[in-house]
Amino acid sequence: MIDYIAGLNEPQREAVTHGNGPMMIIAGAGSGKTRVLTYRIAHLIAQGVDPFRILSLTFTNKAAGEMRHRIEKVIGNEARNIWMGTFHSVFAKILRIEAKALGYTSNFSIYDTDDSKSLLRAILREMDLDDKVYRANAVFNRISSAKNRLVGPDEYLMNPILRADDESARMPEVGRIYKEYARRCFQANAMDFDDLLFNTNVLFRDHPDILHKYQHKFQHVLVDEFQDTNVSQYLITRKLAAVHQNIAVVGDDAQSIYAFRGANIENILNFQKDYGKDTVKIVKLEQNYRSTNTIVQAANSVIARNRNQLEKRVFTDNENGPLIEVIKASSDNEEGRMVATSIFEAKMQQNLRNNDFAILYRTNAQSRAFEEALRKLSIKYRIIGGLSFYQRKEIKDLIAYLRFAVNQSDEEAFKRIINLPKRGIGDTTVAKIAVLASEKNIPIWEVVSNITAHIAGRASVAIDQFSDLIKSYMLLLDKKDAYEVASHVAKTSGILKELYEDKTVEGLARYENVQELLNAIKEFVDNPDNEDKSLSSFLQTVSLLTTADEKEDDGDNDKVTMMTIHAAKGLEFKNVHIVGLEEDLFPSQMMLESRADLEEERRLFYVAITRAEKRLTFSFAESRYHYGRLKICEPSRFLMEVDQSFLTMSKTVTPPKPRFKGDDTYASRNKDEMPSAGSMNFVRSLAQKTAQRQIPPVTVTHTPSADFAPSNTSALAAGMKVEHAKFGFGTVKSLDENGTERKAIIQFDVVGEKTLLLSFAKLRII
Repeated sequence: MIDYIAGLNEPQREAVTHGNGPMMIIAGAGSGKTRVLTYRIAHLIAQGVDPFRILSLTFTNKAAGEMRHRIEKVIGNEARNIWMGTFHSVFAKILRIEAKALGYTSNFSIYDTDDSKSLLRAILREMDLDDKVYRANAVFNRISSAKNRLVGPDEYLMNPILRADDESARMPEVGRIYKEYARRCFQANAMDFDDLLFNTNVLFRDHPDILHKYQHKFQHVLVDEFQDTNVSQYLITRKLAAVHQNIAVVGDDAQSIYAFRGANIENILNFQKDYGKDTVKIVKLEQNYRSTNTIVQAANSVIARNRNQLEKRVFTDNENGPLIEVIKASSDNEEGRMVATSIFEAKMQQNLRNNDFAILYRTNAQSRAFEEALRKLSIKYRIIGGLSFYQRKEIKDLIAYLRFAVNQSDEEAFKRIINLPKRGIGDTTVAKIAVLASEKNIPIWEVVSNITAHIAGRASVAIDQFSDLIKSYMLLLDKKDAYEVASHVAKTSGILKELYEDKTVEGLARYENVQELLNAIKEFVDNPDNEDKSLSSFLQTVSLLTTADEKEDDGDNDKVTMMTIHAAKGLEFKNVHIVGLEEDLFPSQMMLESRADLEEERRLFYVAITRAEKRLTFSFAESRYHYGRLKICEPSRFLMEVDQSFLTMSKTVTPPKPRFKGDDTYASRNKDEMPSAGSMNFVRSLAQKTAQRQIPPVTVTHTPSADFAPSNTSALAAGMKVEHAKFGFGTVKSLDENGTERKAIIQFDVVGEKTLLLSFAKLRII
């Protein structure tokens, strides 16, 4: 066994070796939290805890896989016995074991978002509701939000506040739609993503014997990225840990950025209160191993402005690194060109690869200008968050066949494959079958497998042949592994034949994609970590994949990565460009209505900054097209929130006016504190000097003296004692006169040497 304790710093060691009882690990960006989680689990097992009694919850399968692999290196094959995975995958496993208690069978389907919206569109048609008013996407989001707050369809219908919200949105029938949607999912023996959490809560609420079983099964519960948990996830983990109270949560409130999908920052902020202030062990991982000191301190200067946060001081022993460059562009297209050129030049001058760079933006729509500019310079790139492999039509087609072979109640899979390839079965016939099943409250398969009793004519013959085909697949499920069944289905269903006969470039690509799916299934079967090699097991794995878990299509990983900041969470790159730093874009116009929203946007900016290891660049455009109209843009307030000593600017950034009541971000700043337009040369020269000297970590926030008032600095001289509102007390070392740009070099008692421009620095001469 390797010595996993030796390479840990003191707080990391403290977290790893903590005994029983609740513990909250506050992990700053780049502080090695994955390592701590991994070694804590290894330590528990080394101390005699049965790995079967450890539950570790993450947010991506990739993270869980990496952790399991690391633990295996320390303790060996016992790591395979840990209950480890995403919330959805672990709870899906529990639900399959306990499915009977909820009236499901263990082979239930898991609907993805497309399946859910398809079913909702069918329900809207049957209810004769206007799909321009009741848009499937909006209805789905309302239902999803309700489930994440543990509001079922009956509670929804009885809730006057929710009904009032629906009426104000001109969608008074959402409650009724929700109830029918839930009924149809149950009838189809299917759950959507939200159901995996919702139904686990229902299972534990209505079946105390089952809750008791898992409470005593899991002696230790560990939760990664705790700041991203929603109400449903929080309640499940709290119930599971209620007996032993051995719950360890890891997170960073400064990186809580998913409120829009239900994440509740209060879960981490109130953890100590929930488990008792004197009971909870608090460990702070504050040393950043990822980024340069410049990047770490710039991030600190931004997040310090948030009021609602846990106290911590992130620092690093890494080199200072270069200052953060700010690029000003006249338009969004020029911004794309300037960023692409910057990447090209850095590659040439520093011998870097494409995959050393990332471009992060607030919205996917911003990618166009950067794509065009990168293509012109022949720089390869990849976009994370585009159409994923498993969302492509030909892949979903074959997956639907496999799903229906496993679960014949799956109505959405049936509708996708019944006339694929063409069998002469029209939409009217399919709708009639669905209505019959709904009216009789029976699975759709009961109608299909006895079609002659329900429908006559040519269509019934084709459906009967389809039924025989599915029955032949069902016979293989218990005899063959996932790859053997899938290969047989691909060949006999006609999907492969139809794609092979399409000799277009697109047809060939689709055929190769299906072959790649079969390769993925073979890889799943050949993986020794997968004990269950059945088709049902593979389908569950695929249905729970996230974008971060998928591989590159062509195997070429040397590409510039482009993605939204939300998608970049948890990743790191040597060089990062944060683009589109303009008011109403970042921060988003939709996030300026309250302080809570603005603070979440600031946390998003903090996450973006802390993705960078070596070099960070900001950029903004003075104009961009928005809904077909040219819009004059205002630089983002976030640019001014970064400590200006860490920036090298090509243009002064003037802060925007407050946007809502209580937004006093700039109320305390005087115009004289802002760099003037004429200070450009000074900032450039300062950037060169600052890059060469040590930038001390900011460890103390100075509270100005009660009688603090800025002095007239026209007579300031070397040797004078001064006080700065932020940096505290210091001594003037020298003055530098350069036309109107007077600057002072001051040795401060706490933060060290600073060079300040006297035209906007506020100093009190003592």
